[in-house]
Amino acid sequence: MSNNLVLLQNADILQRQKIILTGVNLTVNRGDFLYLIGSTGSGKSSLLKTLYGELPLKKGKGKVIGFDLRRLKQKQIPFLRRRLGIVFQDFQLLNDRNVFDNLKFVLKTTGWKDKKKIQQQIEKVLLQVGMLEKIYSPPHQLSGGEQQRISIARALLNDPELILADEPTGNLDPETSQSIMQLLMQLNENGQTVMMATHDYALIYQFPAATYKCDAGELYEVELDLSE
Repeated sequence: MSNNLVLLQNADILQRQKIILTGVNLTVNRGDFLYLIGSTGSGKSSLLKTLYGELPLKKGKGKVIGFDLRRLKQKQIPFLRRRLGIVFQDFQLLNDRNVFDNLKFVLKTTGWKDKKKIQQQIEKVLLQVGMLEKIYSPPHQLSGGEQQRISIARALLNDPELILADEPTGNLDPETSQSIMQLLMQLNENGQTVMMATHDYALIYQFPAATYKCDAGELYEVELDLSE
């Protein structure tokens, strides 16, 4: 089993045929926690989308959990995503069904059939994020922080090797953001690999980890002064 979950070498990240980031070199190893920072439009989301197959990689080398991004075929993308957990800023829960049915929908579409195993897996991930008591609640009855916890539970359903979180605290107040960060850090301490895009420097100072910045078309590691 390779220790490298993400390996990009001289990769160009494109959005609508326009190069957003050029010559990207990045390695994410099993068990890492890594921040992506940068202003809006700097390439954070485009980089994550490239990693989960939403945007094609046309120049350079790229591998994600063993999938070659340069050779990635459309039919392979669902299999790649089953091994990733993706967390979005806007939760993307289905409002016409409760929490259980939201999570069951994901398991069914990724090949789960046994009703007992589906129930057990849903209860397991909700317990991980502290939301088991909300299993039959509709999303509209949940706070923003609770909805984000459910979306993290959804990302954990298929025991992913890597979580890609795109501004997971972007729609949350500071106190709720802290609780979501504590959850992600706890998952990381338990062995989960996490790559998180954010613009919230306060969180990075509070929960320090390796930090890479998208700026002026490049990606580079930065050292933040935590003594401030």
